[in-house]
Amino acid sequence: MGREFVEKEKIVESLNWRYAVKLYDASRKVSEADWKLLEDAMLLAPSSMGIQPYKFIVVKDPETRERLKSVSYGQTQITDASHLVVFAYKKTLTDTDAEKLIDRIAGVRGTSRESLADLEASIRSAAKKAVDGGYVETWNSRQAYIALGFLIETAAMMGIDATPMEGFDAERYNEILGLDDHAAVAVAAVGYRDAENDWLAPLPKVRKDPADLIVHV
Repeated sequence: MGREFVEKEKIVESLNWRYAVKLYDASRKVSEADWKLLEDAMLLAPSSMGIQPYKFIVVKDPETRERLKSVSYGQTQITDASHLVVFAYKKTLTDTDAEKLIDRIAGVRGTSRESLADLEASIRSAAKKAVDGGYVETWNSRQAYIALGFLIETAAMMGIDATPMEGFDAERYNEILGLDDHAAVAVAAVGYRDAENDWLAPLPKVRKDPADLIVHV
């Protein structure tokens, strides 16, 4: 059975269209159906060993978003965008994480846990190595950024704006959102640009020359 894919020209057009929106139109909201698709994009993002060591916190409460804005240097995207997603990585990995993943695989694929013994051992080993090596938080946070990228690109293909943001006090985010075993690492404001008032909207996109970034060997 064949599949229909997005036209190549549409991909480039969409990526050129998107930018880091500075001013959102607070009156425009992303529909429930479109938001569901964006959540699917985040869920379907790849992660190392498929362990998905993160959470996506969709902040809907206006009061909470105002509090987050106050520790985000007053950036209006936090409150004016239709949706706000906080990407929080898991601070550690344990054998329990490996067990849950194997249980999930066995359930979804209808296979026995015994047949997944080697995979479980590999996941446990990699997790222990990351914890003992002191880089588990770096590893987990990188996985969260992959999901952020999936959200941004999918939104662009749908004609929806998404602004990735790192300008915030992560510790205060953790406190406000009650995060304990997870930590905020990035934010995405999602909605529709206020093109008439956003100074950045009419400016052409600037990127380095391909020859400065892409190396063929």
